[in-house]
Amino acid sequence: MPRSIALLFALRLATVSSSTSSPPVPVSSPFVFDIANQRPVSFRSGPFKAVLSKWENARDLALLEQSVEDHNAEIVATAPDVVSAVTSRRLIVLPLDERFDPPAGMFSHGHVQTGDKMSLPACFWQAIQKKVAEVPWLFEVSRVDGVTGTRAVMPIGQEDAGLERVCGGAIDFRSPSNYVFLPRWMMLALALKPRDVVDVRLIEDVPPGSAVRLRPHRSEFLQISNHQAVLETELKHYSALTRGSTIPFDYMGKRYHFDVVDLRSSPRGEKVPMAKVQDCDLAAEFTKAKDQMKAKDKKK
Repeated sequence: MPRSIALLFALRLATVSSSTSSPPVPVSSPFVFDIANQRPVSFRSGPFKAVLSKWENARDLALLEQSVEDHNAEIVATAPDVVSAVTSRRLIVLPLDERFDPPAGMFSHGHVQTGDKMSLPACFWQAIQKKVAEVPWLFEVSRVDGVTGTRAVMPIGQEDAGLERVCGGAIDFRSPSNYVFLPRWMMLALALKPRDVVDVRLIEDVPPGSAVRLRPHRSEFLQISNHQAVLETELKHYSALTRGSTIPFDYMGKRYHFDVVDLRSSPRGEKVPMAKVQDCDLAAEFTKAKDQMKAKDKKK
């Protein structure tokens, strides 16, 4: 056998044996968009490299959008009926901001970040109409194993609640078809980063709430003379609550945060992970404020 052919045969054999003995390299999920992998666009390295970086960044986003679009097309194609085809979607997350603030005079005006309303694609409005869903219209947002990116690092002073799902209402139905825009507290509750991918579905099995226990982060809120009335007013901007989440209220130019420590359903008072707040006779109470608990721990 000529030496060149023998070397080629040996190389081929080594390649085959290594590929069969080693585990396959895991393929990254097409739904994961890592912002850290985005290439910086700078003309200092020359216009060609800048344009190439911009093109590669756009390509990565396009691949993510196409993966989500394909998944949603499969939902529609395999749905057993018309209603099931529009009640759930896999969506790309972006943060809700003041551009979504309803016009003055509308109920949610000024409460983009201090309520549980999200901007959803138009298909969910179709779902409400086809199901003749009763108010409040609630939507569950959930992380998906192997799809949603790694949990985001929490801001200083806030712990990751470890939640896998939360629920809330809709501020509008004008989001692009593959996107959902969430208020900041909801993204923190699920430890989401911009362009993470989640599942969203219209839900009708959330029980009405009978009682909620909240932990203020600052005892200053409890010094407000009418703090119970303030709580009742601000809770009207939440259609539902999720146990373990941290929700914000605004009062007199200050923002206060509250941990949802406990939730009870009506009429039996059972402990539940989610409960309706809208149109419910809800009894609310406060536990010791978070700053008081920290002060007590320091004394020990």
